[in-house]
Amino acid sequence: MTALPDPVWPVAVLAFIQFGDGLLCLGPVPFVRRCFEEVRFPRKWWWLTPPLKFAAALGLVAGIRLPVLGAVTVWALVLYFLVAIAFHVRARDFGRNLLLNATGMLLICLLVAVYSFGP
Repeated sequence: MTALPDPVWPVAVLAFIQFGDGLLCLGPVPFVRRCFEEVRFPRKWWWLTPPLKFAAALGLVAGIRLPVLGAVTVWALVLYFLVAIAFHVRARDFGRNLLLNATGMLLICLLVAVYSFGP
């Protein structure tokens, strides 16, 4: 894979979303805190989410010039959101957090993976 992702704009948009999500996870803001609590995500691991989101944003931006890195990053995000969905299902949290946030982000990541980095 040597060509740039085509098109590039979905990769940039996803990087922007991940950066914003990382900012929301700092602290975290109240609705993110409630989500973590509702899925019983251990508090001792909350600190990991902002660096993961920021690393994903950086990997996507770098992936514009290094498409292999971008592809690996977007597929890692797919895995991340599959795990997030599993947390929601395990906690029987079938509301907005599962349907809109986790599933929506999984679909966005899959679309970027296929649309920008696919064959």
